[in-house]
Amino acid sequence: MQRQGWLWLCSSIDPEPGMYVKANSPHAAAAGKSVIGFNLINGKEVEGDLSLIQSKSAVDSRDLVGMFPDSGEKDVARAAKAAADAFPAWSGTPFPAREAIVLRTAGILTSHRDKLARIITREVGMTPREALGDVQEAIDACAFFATAVGAQEHSAVSGPRRRPVGVCGVLATGSSPLAAPAGKILPAILCGNTVVWKPSDNAPTAAYLLLRAMMEAGLPPGVVNTVNGRGRAGCGKHFLAGIDKGHFQSFSFVGSAALGRIVGEACGRNLILPSLDLVGKGSLVVMGDADLDLAAADAVQAAFGQAGQRPIGLVNLLVHEACATGFKQRLLDRVAALEVGNPLTHPDVAYGPMINARAATAFREHWELGLAQGATLLTGGAQWSEANRTDQVKGDIAHGAYMQPCVWDGVTPDMGLFRHQVTGPTVNLCAFQDLGEALGWIADSTAGATISLYTREPAPIALFQQTSRADIARVNTILDDRTTLLSFTGHGTRSGCQPLLDGFTRWMSGQGEGGWAPASGAKAPEPVAGSLKTDWDSL
Repeated sequence: MQRQGWLWLCSSIDPEPGMYVKANSPHAAAAGKSVIGFNLINGKEVEGDLSLIQSKSAVDSRDLVGMFPDSGEKDVARAAKAAADAFPAWSGTPFPAREAIVLRTAGILTSHRDKLARIITREVGMTPREALGDVQEAIDACAFFATAVGAQEHSAVSGPRRRPVGVCGVLATGSSPLAAPAGKILPAILCGNTVVWKPSDNAPTAAYLLLRAMMEAGLPPGVVNTVNGRGRAGCGKHFLAGIDKGHFQSFSFVGSAALGRIVGEACGRNLILPSLDLVGKGSLVVMGDADLDLAAADAVQAAFGQAGQRPIGLVNLLVHEACATGFKQRLLDRVAALEVGNPLTHPDVAYGPMINARAATAFREHWELGLAQGATLLTGGAQWSEANRTDQVKGDIAHGAYMQPCVWDGVTPDMGLFRHQVTGPTVNLCAFQDLGEALGWIADSTAGATISLYTREPAPIALFQQTSRADIARVNTILDDRTTLLSFTGHGTRSGCQPLLDGFTRWMSGQGEGGWAPASGAKAPEPVAGSLKTDWDSL
């Protein structure tokens, strides 16, 4: 059934051209309207087999950002069939036609980036600056992958060539609601594959608008399909089961290491090469000769930006004993000056709320863990409220999980605080004497995916470059630099490197021209105008 059955659940619906919106709660009317969304399967908006999910704002739980289907096993099967049916024609479409759709998508996103950024701020709690950054990353990814795939498409003129693999499953974190899925979907479709995407239930509205933009750009029906719903207890369970059922010939995941292991195991059973970007935290190493002001400023930005929920962030600050006292004071002064609060009414705050109640609960639990292990909490350790707020807290925080910034001291490499990922606005201070030993500590933890080294001397830099085992390494610059197009903690294929095509293409030996020439007998779809129009002004 399409667009009809459960609309009666929503009152005050305005049927805008091609999209439904409704009036928000009177308490959140200033935030914007609520989007009534659907699964997008075979170019059509369809309901799910189950009930619906409400995407409430991380900033203010009274703000209903969107309502979407809670999909089940049959919905996943429908989407996979639509993608499989669309594959022959799409894989036979000449690369320039695929590229043109992706570049038109970039133009649509650019035209409406402020609207998209506001939806992201409402939905996941990013500051407007952070939300605009996520939108811009998705826009930049369109050009980046078009260029990268295009270069490969023209590189082979004879002999073995690459062919698209088929239907690609995509599952990505809500902490980067546009950029993370774009980094998987775009190379997949540019290579001639079709996609089934389960958006995060933390950010279904942003995902819905991204795919509508792609369809407005002329993406043919069935090339990208979405199934919305809850995580591992709901639609996510059925989506992952699709690997074993043969729905997917490739699978991309952006999220936690724990779920990444499950995805990798399922792909291994089915001889599918996964593309895993595992969200993690990194380390920052400060030598005695470093620019301490620069290191402290970068540490605060990396640790507390997006309330410590970035796909790449900072958890461990390893400081040489020669500068530990001076650096600590600089760090604490900057943390004390952070302004935290409602990013909708106060866009210049350093960070906003936790993305959902589960994340807030997990962050509270880490306070007890650190104290039980003997670490010293220099600042933080509570949720901001009307009772304990200070002048550094801005706006209405009564309906979101706004956490105080935490700084732990006396953390050692054997503590859980050091060894495991903690999502939230927190950072650990750990003193060291020998750089080699410090790098060994990082390598043995799960927080060693990214490392920054701050020093003026060439010898530590040389040792760092020779021995570091991190995926992303920086010298005297912030470790979560958004200009990187590498995986967060990559396993399987690497979406930002030369082997980005490994998960989305297979080698085929043969004669004749290489690249992605249309398969014999395949008929490319005729260029069409966008099949779905969005009234962006209604948002």
